[in-house]
Amino acid sequence: MHDDDTLPLSRLVPVDKLPGRGENVRVEATEEERRALAQAFKLPAIHTLVGEYRVTGDTRGASVVGRVKGRVTQTCVVTLEPFEAEVEEEVDVDYAPATEPADEEEAELRKLDPPDEIVNNRIDLGALTAEFLALGLDPYPKKPGAEFTPVVEDGEEGSPFDKLKALKGPKGGG
Repeated sequence: MHDDDTLPLSRLVPVDKLPGRGENVRVEATEEERRALAQAFKLPAIHTLVGEYRVTGDTRGASVVGRVKGRVTQTCVVTLEPFEAEVEEEVDVDYAPATEPADEEEAELRKLDPPDEIVNNRIDLGALTAEFLALGLDPYPKKPGAEFTPVVEDGEEGSPFDKLKALKGPKGGG
């Protein structure tokens, strides 16, 4: 995303220092981080981006539960006009160290729902916040009230394929 390969939003949380009861963590993107993410996600703007999480666990495994909220400007696929949209995503992610599965059952479970990795005893809640913002974006955003209406020439009716049939001529006369 950047020339120096750093993430535009990073908040590392050391899981080896988590209290036994867990910890509440809030990630709020700065203006510079929002600008970099908007560029990376090809958005006109990201006005707000906040992740609020409950983090529990230790170096053997961690769990992050919470919510990501943001307000973005997207471009309408119908009118090509910019408009603001709210994004809200629930987060429930498990983390585990990068180790080989202990047995076949664990290997099968990891294939179905692999945990994110704990790297150097840390998890990145900034990257998680950016990821869930991206997941919450509408891939075909429409401005409220915008409707696609196909352009029809005067007197034109029927299927567009009717014109192709007319070019082909009558059946069997080809």
